[in-house]
Amino acid sequence: MSLLLQSATDLDGRRVDVRVDGDVVVAVAPALPVRPDDDVRDLAGHLLLPAPAEPHAHLDKALTSHRAPNRTGDLAGAVTAIREIAADFTHADLVERATRAALEYLANGTTAIRTHADVGAHSGTRHVRALVEVREALAGLVDVQVVALASSPWTPEEAVDNARLLEEAVEMGVDLVGGAPHMWPDRDAGLQLSFDAAVRHGLPLDLHTDETLDPTAQGLLALARRVLATGFDAGATASHCVSLGVHPLAVARATAAEVARAGVGVVALPQTNLYLQGRDVDVARPRGLTAVRTLLDAGATLGAGGDNLRDPFNPMGRADACEAASLLVTSGHLSTREAWTAVSAGARACMGLPEPAVAVGSVAEFVAIEAESLDAAVAGAGTARVVVSRGRVVASTRVSREVSGAPAAAVAHS
Repeated sequence: MSLLLQSATDLDGRRVDVRVDGDVVVAVAPALPVRPDDDVRDLAGHLLLPAPAEPHAHLDKALTSHRAPNRTGDLAGAVTAIREIAADFTHADLVERATRAALEYLANGTTAIRTHADVGAHSGTRHVRALVEVREALAGLVDVQVVALASSPWTPEEAVDNARLLEEAVEMGVDLVGGAPHMWPDRDAGLQLSFDAAVRHGLPLDLHTDETLDPTAQGLLALARRVLATGFDAGATASHCVSLGVHPLAVARATAAEVARAGVGVVALPQTNLYLQGRDVDVARPRGLTAVRTLLDAGATLGAGGDNLRDPFNPMGRADACEAASLLVTSGHLSTREAWTAVSAGARACMGLPEPAVAVGSVAEFVAIEAESLDAAVAGAGTARVVVSRGRVVASTRVSREVSGAPAAAVAHS
């Protein structure tokens, strides 16, 4: 059975029918004939958008803010909170929460998720084992990539243990190597641990990078230079990169140029960084966001995501790419089109996935949102949606509203 999407509006304002066969778009036209084997979906009044991807999640920590309150509200407080309850995370708990979170993302239109899994003395490799299981269980429904996140050591002994545990995680079948070098006492040693493991095993690299407002932090530049010097070609992503937003403009531009030349993707994470950063600044508080415009101007690959989902690092979050895109518009001053590109095409480029488009030959990964414009779609939480992945409808959301006494024309029903 093929899928026929009727009367949708694409990003360029065209009203089109789209036929999908298998997992590929095979026809796009103002009107297509209905065939006997078509699964027909009427998308009149819906924008048909490239489906977003979540390039940076922590499914192992998701949905725990009520269990692990962040007493200080900053990054250090979040790390302490999660370590204090790490022993309580059973395998069943990790799998259940991660699965629930992944399906929440999918229902909102996200059809691919890259999730980090804590690896370190406080958690061993339990989180990796659980997320690999979730990845396999959801295969065919939502693509899950698992990153072995080597935790920063609190003692020299932990540094040795974390290196060993990272090797174990790779053997367990993770998709990428990760880490947080900026949190190590020796940042160069943190970068070397993860970078060398990625080279050794031929895996892509995704690092938490410069998640700090320290204007001297240059982990992003160090990563770009190492990629260029070594010819590392498995794929490298730097997430957060907050310090780039407080560097002098000339310094930020020079770094962004190196990042673009090295082909390192940068993932902005506005929700979590706006929440965690700048709490010690009482006046003219910085936004805690990477230099998104500078990166785009340099031609670097910019993705964006939600990061944490109702955990100590961010007690908010609704597993919705519209939230990240909206914050890029309001706090990063991107256009709505640029913001949606960051959470869809940009995120997928960072993840090594093809970009969906309303075009023949494209992968059929779409979200249809009931809205009159892209602004309305991105702004509208709780809107009606239809999610298409691998050529079939995998989720749909219907919304019904009733306002007592309001004129009928003023109330939207769907």
